[in-house]
Amino acid sequence: MSPDAYQHAAEHLEKPLLWSLAFHLFLFGSLVLSTFQSHRGETKGLYQSEPKPKEQEIPAQPIPEFERNKPPRYSTRPSRVLENEAQPPPGAIPYGQGGAPAMPYTQFTMGAGAAAGLGFTGPGGDFAGRFSWYVESVRNRISSNWLQSTVDPSVRMAPRAVLTFQVMRDGSVVNIELLRSSGNTSVDNSARRAILSSSPMPRLPEQYAGSHVTVEFWFDFRR
Repeated sequence: MSPDAYQHAAEHLEKPLLWSLAFHLFLFGSLVLSTFQSHRGETKGLYQSEPKPKEQEIPAQPIPEFERNKPPRYSTRPSRVLENEAQPPPGAIPYGQGGAPAMPYTQFTMGAGAAAGLGFTGPGGDFAGRFSWYVESVRNRISSNWLQSTVDPSVRMAPRAVLTFQVMRDGSVVNIELLRSSGNTSVDNSARRAILSSSPMPRLPEQYAGSHVTVEFWFDFRR
């Protein structure tokens, strides 16, 4: 192809190419604008807050008042205490009542705060009233032979201990028995030791007709 022909063909194709380029640029610009507007609308919808649901108002109900329940009252008939119709032996101490023996007795102190008592029974009636000098001698002997140091130092006080023994005519002490324990072995043993250490006692009075006299010894330990 000659140069003139080539130049003529190029001039003939230049206008269509320009129109085609302009058309494609318009399409591309329209596509970009449409995409931008679509994306902007979706983004705005993502951040749109949803309306809050309307809270339903519930009418307040008053709190019911309860009456204070009163405890039921029961009426009971007094029960009859079972009683033992058998008569207690002479000189018996009522169970759980403490106090002194039921026989005639003499009360005295042993050491600081410790109290004791002696009761005598034998044929012929009131031994302590008839032979008060003998009762006093027995009391002094037992009191002098009791040692507070024989009781456990940790013990400050103890319930009453009750022992019984017999004094023969020659003054010898026999048949020592623990009638009621104080609940502490050292207290019980100290009372028993005081009786053993007091043997023999003085001889029984000549005016006394019995072969022996029974002595009940109770002891309340206090420091």
